[in-house]
Amino acid sequence: MPKVLAVNAGSSTLKWKLFDMPAEVELADGLIDRLGQPESNVKVKYGDKVYKDNHPIENYHEAVISVSTQLKDLGLIDHLHEISGIGHRIVAGGEHFKESVLITDDVLTRIQELGAFAPLHNPVEAKYIDIFRRMMPWAVEVAVFDTAFHHTMPAENYLYSIPYEYYQKFGARKYGAHGTSVRYVSQRAAEFLGQPAAPLRQIVMHLGSGSSVTAVQDGESVDTSMGFTPLAGITMGTRSGDVDPSLLAYLMDCLDITDVHKMIDILNNESGLLGLSQLSNDQRDLENAEETNPQAKLALDIYANRVAKYVGSYAAVMNGVDVLVFTGGVGENGADMRARIMQHLEYLGAKIDPEKNNTRGKEIDLSTADSQVKTLIIPTNEELMIVRDVYAREH
Repeated sequence: MPKVLAVNAGSSTLKWKLFDMPAEVELADGLIDRLGQPESNVKVKYGDKVYKDNHPIENYHEAVISVSTQLKDLGLIDHLHEISGIGHRIVAGGEHFKESVLITDDVLTRIQELGAFAPLHNPVEAKYIDIFRRMMPWAVEVAVFDTAFHHTMPAENYLYSIPYEYYQKFGARKYGAHGTSVRYVSQRAAEFLGQPAAPLRQIVMHLGSGSSVTAVQDGESVDTSMGFTPLAGITMGTRSGDVDPSLLAYLMDCLDITDVHKMIDILNNESGLLGLSQLSNDQRDLENAEETNPQAKLALDIYANRVAKYVGSYAAVMNGVDVLVFTGGVGENGADMRARIMQHLEYLGAKIDPEKNNTRGKEIDLSTADSQVKTLIIPTNEELMIVRDVYAREH
């Protein structure tokens, strides 16, 4: 059977999964972390085994070579030609890419040009595409865009209240992110409930280091919390989420900052839970400290507050909600944060069982018997959506 590789590249990480298709059997799950540092972490889970190593990996090219070496050395493939397709997660597709596409030279150029829409992601992803294309020129390569799922949003939800010509000339609008994850999770939630996706009004909470909330109606995205870039929306690990734009000018004056990109960098990397707590961007650290550290507790309360506000607004957008879905690292594993959020949502008729909520990383219906709204945990599987898109375009 053909093997398809799903690639999720970041500036200092390279995540990948290898699947047998069309059986959709996951053969291996790999991660390279701390890329470019004195010792990079390499981890591959395959079957019931785990391979770990620490050695310097200087750049993206060396990272790709490392992946190909691991695949062969661990017996996952005999030859690279067994990999018939490669799917790349791309954060920003702008208005041009409304679905996954085969990667050509023109497509790669457009991904690079969209770097301003996701400056921390698209340029890196484009470099990895170029390397994989050179190393495995026989493989079908497909770009799978996080923004594509959100192209069903109506204009009333994706347009900002700024001069319309800015949208016409510069593409200034909400694009969202996490779309590949939400596409998988919302489809899987309907399957889990044994219902068609079409009539369901779902609110998907993808909660992790980066977090978003999305309204999904009739299987389509109708609104989402992230905006022109992934900086907007709810409080995140190091990202601020929504702030008054006038605050930026005020703070730049106070801090004697003349370059707005420096201010944006602060909002991306020094804000959110980290900035509020002055302790950590990791919710586990904050939960361990909250009894003695008021700022840690405040940061967690603000995070839950912002999620609940978006859930309420999306219930209004869809005139109700049938299903709430938790996913992402925090959504799947953070029982305490799920409970914090749900205590704000009883007015919707959504109640969860505390014993059921004491779980990590598995599909489960958390709802009480008398709950009017289903509340689920659905672990995300973006990589499976990616390889499905690759396989569909191969055949």
